[in-house]
Amino acid sequence: MDIWHLYLVRCADGSLYTGITTDVERRFEQHELGQGAKFLRGRGPLELVYQTLVGARGAALRAEHRVKALSKKSKRALVAGGLAIDDLLEPVLDGPEPE
Repeated sequence: MDIWHLYLVRCADGSLYTGITTDVERRFEQHELGQGAKFLRGRGPLELVYQTLVGARGAALRAEHRVKALSKKSKRALVAGGLAIDDLLEPVLDGPEPE
């Protein structure tokens, strides 16, 4: 089973891109080369500003969705360490709550 990571990249215009991968270094290099996400093409220089281990692919997809839904202010707080990823992702990692 692959171990998945959540990462955020800051573009030259200050926008933040959120993605998931099993190899953050490889994926960031692809982004820098203009391969992969169209959103990042022509927005360099790029800076990897956040990464965290999530676990299984399904949990990573749910975590990515949740982070993408955050406000810009909350994403910046996450990058700065003012928002704990564990608090944000706890329900994602634990699965659905029982009825």
